[in-house]
Amino acid sequence: MNTVPEPTFVEGQHHPGQEYLYARLDGHVIIPYVRSRHMEYPYRVDGAIAVVTGAAQGLGLGITERLAENGATVLMADVQDEAADREAERLRSQGLNVHSEHLDITDSASVTEFFSKVAADQDCIDILVNNAGVGQKVTPTVSLPDEEWNRVIGVTLTGTFYCCRAAGGIMEKQESGSIVNISSINGQNPAALVVAYNVAKEGIISLTRTLALELAAYGIRVNAVCPGPVYTAFNRSNMAQRGKTLDLTEDQMVERIRSAIPLGRWGEPDDIANGVAFLCSPAASWITGEVLRVSGGMEGVAAAPPRRTSAP
Repeated sequence: MNTVPEPTFVEGQHHPGQEYLYARLDGHVIIPYVRSRHMEYPYRVDGAIAVVTGAAQGLGLGITERLAENGATVLMADVQDEAADREAERLRSQGLNVHSEHLDITDSASVTEFFSKVAADQDCIDILVNNAGVGQKVTPTVSLPDEEWNRVIGVTLTGTFYCCRAAGGIMEKQESGSIVNISSINGQNPAALVVAYNVAKEGIISLTRTLALELAAYGIRVNAVCPGPVYTAFNRSNMAQRGKTLDLTEDQMVERIRSAIPLGRWGEPDDIANGVAFLCSPAASWITGEVLRVSGGMEGVAAAPPRRTSAP
C-alpha cells in the first residue's frame, strides 16, 4: 500500500504577523503553507486600528469590547455622544484602548471627513465594522409611510454604503484592511411587517459581496454577519410591537421566539462579537464575500400575520 510521506517545512518569506513556510513532499512537490505567530490566539488583532459604528450600546458595544480585548485600538463612532463617552471611559478603566468619536452615518460629507481624519491621525484604518442601523416600526407594507421607509433605508443601508465607500477608498490606497457589515437573518429570510428593515439588511449583503469582488485585488476582505435574535434594547421594542399584532404579551413573544431557536436560547452580544472578531482576524485571511449567520440555528421568522380587523 502506498503511503503519503511526512512533509518537511522550510522557512520562507516573512511578512508582519506571519511566517511563510513551504511543505516539501516527495522532495519536489511544494505546497505553500502560512502560519500566524498568533495562532495560539487566532482572533487577536494586535495593533490594529478599528472603527465600529453604532458602538455606544448593544451589539456595537459588545463588538467594540471584544476587538479591544483582542488587541485593537477601537474608535467608537456614534451619534449618542454621552453614551459613547461613558462606555469608552468604562472600557479604558479596564485597560482597553478605546476612544469615542461623533459620527452621523447619514451625512455623506461628514462620513468622508471622519474617515479621512482617522486615517491621518492613526496612519491607517485596519478594520471597519458597520454596525449602526435602526429598526422599523412594525407596520404592514401597504400602510408604511414614506418617512419610515426613508428613515430605515437612509440609516441602515445608505449609511453603511457611505462608510464602506469612505473607508474602502482609504484601504484601497493602503492595500490592506477588513470590513465586516452587520446584516441580519431578515436579510436572508424576510419577516412580515418590517419590509424596509428587510430590504436594508438584504441590501447590506449585496453591498458586501460587491465590495468583496471589487477590493479583493487590493488585499481587502469584506464580509457580513447576520445575527439572529439578541435581546438588546432594539429587540425589546420589536418584541413588544410584534406581540401586539398577535395579541401576545412581550414575555410570551420572547418565549415564542426562544422556543423557535434550535439551540434553545436568545443570543448575547458576545455571540455576535465572536463571529465579527473571527472575520477581522488573521484566522479568516482567506475568507471574503462570506455571509456568516450567527443565530443559534434559526434561519428566519417567516410566519404570516393574521388578517387585520381594520383597513390600512
